[in-house]
Amino acid sequence: MNIAVYLGSTEGEGTAYVNCAEEIGKMIGSGGHTLVYGGSSSGTMGVLADAVLSSGGKVIGVIPEFFLYRVQPGMSECITVKTMSERKKKMIDLADGFVVLPGGPGTLEEMAEVMSAVRLGLIKKPCVIYNLNGYYDILLDMYRQMLAQGFLSPKEYSQYEESFAKTAEEVRAALGLEEL
Repeated sequence: MNIAVYLGSTEGEGTAYVNCAEEIGKMIGSGGHTLVYGGSSSGTMGVLADAVLSSGGKVIGVIPEFFLYRVQPGMSECITVKTMSERKKKMIDLADGFVVLPGGPGTLEEMAEVMSAVRLGLIKKPCVIYNLNGYYDILLDMYRQMLAQGFLSPKEYSQYEESFAKTAEEVRAALGLEEL
């Protein structure tokens, strides 16, 4: 399975985010799956790719030309694109499933595009938001606000709520991956 992972290009505060990226990377790699990600060696992105590679998995990086100075060494495949929009499209096209880990504004943008496409029925692939230590609780609150104000139907809200996972095991289950 090709699993697109969206996450931060920094490590965040403390060790929880680095540990999370490493855990998900090991899950992908040891299961014989392929990571599809933004191609960077920076922050949790680099930790994730290293963990996949060291666990025997493959890594496909999709990186814009202007970020080539950050490219992850040792990737199985590196696809260079011109723009961030091209990167997002290519990652969606390559992926069989999506995981969102804690990250910054870019991660939110990528997640919003994928989740909107799922909502519209344009993507019929598993998508899971890893809500590590409540990182995305505020997003879930925003979805509740959208429901309360009539911008999401109860069915749509339920679909979003079900996409949240609190543990790596819940991420695995949401993607339909076998436990090792």
